[in-house]
Amino acid sequence: MDKAMLGGGSPDVRDRQHWPKAIVGYAVDYERGHSTGWHHHDRDQLVHGERGVMAVRTDDGAWIVPAGYAVWVPAGVVHEVRAASAAAMRTLYLRRDAGVPVGARCRVVGVPSLVRELIAKVVTLPREYPEAGPEARLVAVLADELAELPSAPLDLPLPRDRRALAVAEQLIADPADGRELADWGRDVGASGRTLARLFQAETGLSFGRWRQRRRLLAALERLAAGDPVTGVALDLGYASPSAFIAMFRRTLGAPPTRYLKAPTAAEGPAA
Repeated sequence: MDKAMLGGGSPDVRDRQHWPKAIVGYAVDYERGHSTGWHHHDRDQLVHGERGVMAVRTDDGAWIVPAGYAVWVPAGVVHEVRAASAAAMRTLYLRRDAGVPVGARCRVVGVPSLVRELIAKVVTLPREYPEAGPEARLVAVLADELAELPSAPLDLPLPRDRRALAVAEQLIADPADGRELADWGRDVGASGRTLARLFQAETGLSFGRWRQRRRLLAALERLAAGDPVTGVALDLGYASPSAFIAMFRRTLGAPPTRYLKAPTAAEGPAA
């Protein structure tokens, strides 16, 4: 994508890129299905949802952000944020001198209760506040906590090879497709062994784990929209709801119904 043709979000968001403080907050509520459109920012961004589920997409992958989690989006990365359910986004924009190592790629992190409360305070701060006042001390504590946020298994990296990417894109469109790699290979012009090697080398996940991750992310979106667990499990290709619930609990540390209701879901997931 040509970044010169893209915007930096809404006027309020663009304005905040030029606020004088190193860490700036912004609060906005989205209706289900709302999309920000493709855009990028001059600052690093922490996309955090106080309520609901959001999906972040870039050219390199996709990330699901339930309540209790957030995704780091480095400065300059072209991305789209979409509300998979009604969502309350409480986001941060950070200059590189904020002292928080964001990294070069998007990644999902857990947001424990302390950080969630600090973010809720920071998004209410005005453009200017005293450098030696309580507001500045609060932001300094937040910066220290942001640097320690634990990674979470809610990303979906995309392979670069056109054959493996063709398989990935079809599974993004239809995560319930249960074909094995040999079958996919006949469609895209590569052997099953070649596709297996490409998925592992270019996404860091085996094909089986990549497909399971895709189904998990699809499940989170549908569960957030209110779909019943049994229907989600069967529609996504699981043999039974119990098999789906076991996978969900193993990956995220709680069964689906309790996980989506818990305001502190990020405090105990499997990494």
